[in-house]
Amino acid sequence: MTEPLSDNTADVIVVGAGPAGSATAYHLARSGLDVLLLEKTAFPREKVCGDGLTPRATKQLVSMGIDISEEAGWLRNKGLRIIGGGVRLQLDWPELASFPDYGLVRKRDDFDEQLARQAQKAGARLYERCNVGAPIIDDRTGRITGVKARLGEEKRDVTFHAPLVVAADGNSTRLSLAMGLHRREDRPMGVAVRTYFTSPRHDDDYLESWLELWDRRGPQDRLLPGYGWIFGMGDGTSNVGLGVLNTSDSFKELDWREVLKAWCASMPEDWGYTPDNMTGPIRGAALPMAFNRQPHYTRGLLLVGDAGGLVNPFNGEGIAYAMESGQIAAEVIVQAHARATPAQRELALRRYPRVLKDTYGGYYTLGRAFVKLIGNPKIMQIAAQRGLTHPMLMKFTLKLLANLTDPTGGDAMDRVINGLSKVAPKA
Repeated sequence: MTEPLSDNTADVIVVGAGPAGSATAYHLARSGLDVLLLEKTAFPREKVCGDGLTPRATKQLVSMGIDISEEAGWLRNKGLRIIGGGVRLQLDWPELASFPDYGLVRKRDDFDEQLARQAQKAGARLYERCNVGAPIIDDRTGRITGVKARLGEEKRDVTFHAPLVVAADGNSTRLSLAMGLHRREDRPMGVAVRTYFTSPRHDDDYLESWLELWDRRGPQDRLLPGYGWIFGMGDGTSNVGLGVLNTSDSFKELDWREVLKAWCASMPEDWGYTPDNMTGPIRGAALPMAFNRQPHYTRGLLLVGDAGGLVNPFNGEGIAYAMESGQIAAEVIVQAHARATPAQRELALRRYPRVLKDTYGGYYTLGRAFVKLIGNPKIMQIAAQRGLTHPMLMKFTLKLLANLTDPTGGDAMDRVINGLSKVAPKA
C-alpha cells in the first residue's frame, strides 16, 4: 500500500461512507492505493431505505468479502411476491450464472457500517464526523485537489488533499454542486417513504411488492404512480414503505407520509401495521434515477451512486448500483494511477463515464420510457390486471425490472432484455 504523505494527504479522497463510498474505498485500498474515506456522521446511523437487497446487491457484498451468513445477522429471501389487479404472484429470483439466486435483508443503520468497516480493514482511512464543505480548486487548471472539512464534535477546520476525489455524498451531493454539476430536470426522480412496525409477518422469506397504490382518502379512489413494499426484517418487525415517481400530476400535491398511513390502514388488522405498533417515525428520501447528474467524471472528480443518479428507474433500487459504480470507479482510478504522465492519467479517467454508459445507459433509457408509461395510472392498472395473470410474462418482467440476466449464454428472455438494452440510446 502507498505510504500516506501525511494524515491529511492521500492518493484518493472518497466523500461519503454509504454503500457507494465504502465500496469505492474498499476496492481502491485492496489495490494498494492510499484512501481517505470521509463520513459526515458517526456510525451507526440511519438512512431511509427498503432494506431489501436483490441478488445484484448480494453479489457485490460477496465481492467485498462481507460475511452474509444468517449467523452474522442477514436474512435471506427467495424472490419477489407481486400483488395487484386482484392477483398474488410469487416469483423466485432467476437461476443465473452471473448472480446468486437469493437476496438479503438488513437494516441500513448497521448495513452501511459493515461496509465502511470492511473498507477500513482493507486499508482505507475512515474519518467519521467529518463534514465536507467546499472543494479545493487549483486556480491554474480548474481541477479539484482536495476538500475543506469540519472534523469531530468540536468542528475543527481541516483540509484534505489528493489528486482525485470521489463524490459519494448522496442525492444532495454538495461537492458535485460546488463543482458546477447540477441535476438534469429531464430525468425521473422518485421519493421513498418508509417506517417499521412490530408484526407477525417479520420472517417472510419473499420481498413483497404491491403494484397498485390506492389513495382512498377522498370522495373517489385514486390510483397513484408508484408501488408499495413490505419487507420482513426477521427481528420482529416489517419495513413498510412506498416508492413514488415524479412523472405524475399528484407528485407534488400529496403528503406521501399521509398516503403511507392510509395505505397501512387498509391492510389486514392481524398484520399489525397500526400506529400503536410503529417502532419509529415515517422517514422519506429522494431517489435520483437514470444518470440524473452528469458528467460522471470532470476535472479530478468522479461521481458514484446517488451522487451520479444511478438509481434503477425500473424498481427504485440504489444499493446494487452504488456498489457497482464504486467498483467500476476504483478499477478506472487504479489503472489511471499506474500511468506515467498527467495526460495519460486523464485519458484513463475519461473512460469512467463511457464505462458507466456502456454498462447501464441503454437499460436506463428503457427505464425512463417505462417510468413515463406507468406515470399514467390507467396504463399501470391495465398492466397490473392483465400482466399478472401471465406467469411467463411476469418472469420476464422480474428479470427486466431487477436487471437480472446473464450477459452471455442466458435464456431467450435474457437475450431479449440484453438486446433491447444494447440497441437503446445510451444517454
